[in-house]
Amino acid sequence: MAAIICGSLAFDTIMTFEGRFAEQILPDQLHILNVSFLVPALRRDFGGCAGNIAYALKLLGGQPLPMATVGNDGADYLQRLQDLGISTEYVRQVSDTYTAQAMIMTDRDNNQITAFHPGAMMQAHHTAIEARSDVRLGIISPDGRDAMLGHAAQFNAAGIPFVFDPGQGLPMFDGAELARFIEQATWVTVNDYEGKMLCERTGWSPAEISRRVQGLVITLGAEGSEVWVDGQKTHVPPVQAQAVVDPTGCGDAWRGALLFGLEQGWDLVRCAELGSRVGALKIAQRGPQNYQLDFRV
Repeated sequence: MAAIICGSLAFDTIMTFEGRFAEQILPDQLHILNVSFLVPALRRDFGGCAGNIAYALKLLGGQPLPMATVGNDGADYLQRLQDLGISTEYVRQVSDTYTAQAMIMTDRDNNQITAFHPGAMMQAHHTAIEARSDVRLGIISPDGRDAMLGHAAQFNAAGIPFVFDPGQGLPMFDGAELARFIEQATWVTVNDYEGKMLCERTGWSPAEISRRVQGLVITLGAEGSEVWVDGQKTHVPPVQAQAVVDPTGCGDAWRGALLFGLEQGWDLVRCAELGSRVGALKIAQRGPQNYQLDFRV
């Protein structure tokens, strides 16, 4: 069975700053901020949430259907997906704009500064979701605002269970909109910071959110994750990575594992445990789509 993955396809330009951002930015001078970082290491990777999640799900043996948009420079990405055996049925190419671009700078403590140009992603709402007999579930990951709103409503109308994982797109929505997402979704996943913002804007606690869906997961980075089901919290411990090389795409690797587990009918705790294992593999490799599994599911 297939999973529709709504989100971005992007080119990631990843730069490594060998110092610490905290040592270069003066807190009392933020009103006149003017800094420059020397980045000896630079590379360009295939990225974007939809692409990264699809990569993880495909590695695990799932059937991802990324629903995304690329620009006039997106031919290489389309070929990349096809070479991986990932369907491009729902990937639309737009001729008058660039593919989304993320410029990511990481310091020696794995802090990141990111600049993101949405490009073709802003036209993702023109592709619609319809009921299909071979589609078991879906996910709303960071995307254009209109696409996230529209695709959530379309999943709901088609009767397709889906994960709402707004990621860095969460600040685009007010409390009423976020409450509507939760009412339509089957599961909700956020990181610790996003979880606090989600609770603040909706006025609901994690326990209350978990009672409105089949489950809420709050990822805690190196501390593992919290799984909330029907108001009850379970802590899932982290998996120790062999090395901490590059955090870019770790959340998406986790999301791909979550989708695989949900496809198999696993409970959320087991899904989160698999997410921790895949995330640990990803963080030990540079780039969001350059790791391989070293275990059997």
